[in-house]
Amino acid sequence: MVRILRACRTLAHPRPKSDRILVWDWPVRIGHWLLVAAFLLAWLTRESETWRLVHAYAGGAMAGVVIFRLFWGVVGTRHARFTSFVRGPGAALAYLRTLVSGRPIHTTGHNPAGGLAILALLVLTLLAAASGWLVYQDLGGHALEELHEGLSKVLLAVALVHVAGVAVGSLAHKENLVRAMVTGYKQGQPDEAITHARPLAALALVAWVALCAWCLA
Repeated sequence: MVRILRACRTLAHPRPKSDRILVWDWPVRIGHWLLVAAFLLAWLTRESETWRLVHAYAGGAMAGVVIFRLFWGVVGTRHARFTSFVRGPGAALAYLRTLVSGRPIHTTGHNPAGGLAILALLVLTLLAAASGWLVYQDLGGHALEELHEGLSKVLLAVALVHVAGVAVGSLAHKENLVRAMVTGYKQGQPDEAITHARPLAALALVAWVALCAWCLA
């Protein structure tokens, strides 16, 4: 409760936007788009026996991205860390109320509602990938297949809600949030910028994802 009250007070007294600053490092950006691509590939190949191995590779890549993101959420740059954007439902509702009122509170990193959506996406992706791997190993039978399909559909639904939230947020804040996840730059105060984009960590991410895709397929 104390954390929720503090988060609400922060939302109620924001600092004004200023310059475009570096917010998203390379691992966050590369991981985001790798996850999008892998999920789309997995979804498009879900019903095909011919593309079953490709589906498995995509699932392994998704698992690799999430595992790395969980690690990066602890040791990564300022706005990548879970402590910077994970808030409770109260803070998310407070943000959504400002959005509905037409006076949305600006956050340099993920807003509280977006932070909860990201957590949901990470958990659902990991569960879907794990259940899919078990199915691929012919474990669990029909019940596990149904669970995997159900988790995949829920993951798609949450992803669509996330996309809708990004679209609404872009319009409300007059800031292209998709472009920000490409370039790494958003509106914010100069002292909120990260100092380094961590390209070597991004290379480690790509290598890790490739390894997971190969080993888990």
